[in-house]
Amino acid sequence: MVNLWTDLESGPNPPETIHAVVECLKGERNKYEYDKDVPGIVLDRVLHSNVHYPYDYGFIPQSYYDDDDPFDVLVLVEDQTFPGCIVEARPVALMKMDDDGEQDDKVIAVPSEDPRFDHIEDLDDIPQQTIDEIDEFFSTYKNLEEGKEVETLGWEDKAAAKDAIEHALDLYDEKFA
Repeated sequence: MVNLWTDLESGPNPPETIHAVVECLKGERNKYEYDKDVPGIVLDRVLHSNVHYPYDYGFIPQSYYDDDDPFDVLVLVEDQTFPGCIVEARPVALMKMDDDGEQDDKVIAVPSEDPRFDHIEDLDDIPQQTIDEIDEFFSTYKNLEEGKEVETLGWEDKAAAKDAIEHALDLYDEKFA
């Protein structure tokens, strides 16, 4: 069985074009996580707050970030995919976030093969309503979980997202290569 974190390439041309392994689905409250020991996608928990993922959410393979997890990616999609789906995507922005005192930034990406997102190249191309909804989700999704504190820290452009991806790929190589 293929390990989606360690065996799958980070993308056809990272950081320009990446692979996103989908864990959580747009419109759902289930928090799935890839368990590299299984290997497979398992139900981690159901979100305690009455919110749902605004877009498909997962990670970049062969990446490792400052929170000691694979680097998170939120893929703007019209329709949800499925847990374990591999989406070829273009990074367009970076949302800065603190999760219980750890840097837990999120790459915002769009599918490479969806013409509905061809016009989105950078942060300025994302509608403000979309940015606000993503920010609101990550600001509140752990509110009802005891002892959990999350703070969104602002948004950065595509260049910052690509730099963060390079950092995550370097960390993975340092730790696991």
